[in-house]
Amino acid sequence: MALPDADARGITDGVYRSLARMLVAFSRFPDLNKNNIHELIRYDGFDHFLEAKRRGKGVLFATAHMGAWELSAFAHALMAQPMHVVVRPLDNHRIDAEVERLRAWSGNALIEKKDAARAIFRALQKNDAVGVLIDQNVTPTEGVFVDFFGVPSCAGTAFVRIAQRTGAAVIPGYALWSSEEKRYILRFYPTLEFTGDIQTDTQLLHSHLEGVIREYPDQWLWLHRRWKTRPEGFASLYRGLGRS
Repeated sequence: MALPDADARGITDGVYRSLARMLVAFSRFPDLNKNNIHELIRYDGFDHFLEAKRRGKGVLFATAHMGAWELSAFAHALMAQPMHVVVRPLDNHRIDAEVERLRAWSGNALIEKKDAARAIFRALQKNDAVGVLIDQNVTPTEGVFVDFFGVPSCAGTAFVRIAQRTGAAVIPGYALWSSEEKRYILRFYPTLEFTGDIQTDTQLLHSHLEGVIREYPDQWLWLHRRWKTRPEGFASLYRGLGRS
């Protein structure tokens, strides 16, 4: 059911405010350290991470373009321990170099998406944590279609396959803005228990994400074309909106 226009406009405005807050936080990275990071963010559910580490098979953080996604891994390195972050290089090489420098400022190791699998396996073997953005569109050769907000969405299966193969604990985690506290909360949810079935587990992952987005709709970056890949015979959802 469609939202009333006023509600939809409110979410749209909130998306841009959320993006602006994230950019401000990102610009502060060089000034953040273990002594002042708690002014900007705190944990909720840190015990889920500790329990996952005790399993000894590594931790896969399932995250998304929610809240301050750049801040979540950066802050975790300062408040707990450095981790590995899967990234896609930006098209502008100069900007990419500066962004990567800031992403690694707190001690995190960057893994380029095109060569990710081998590096992720190595990290998990050491019982390290790896953060992966799961909310991006993929082609049918890279994923399966899941129900996402009632619309078929092509979701990547690499994350699920790695989790199933390694036995790594899967924790959804997001840096969510609290208007009451005027800072972010790095929320770790309970470990997701996978079944071993690719379709079922990919759906589980995205159903959980959908629930978080429904709770914080203005903190998800709706600007990318998440439903770009369509099942055969389905019309584009973005027809007439420029580049496909």
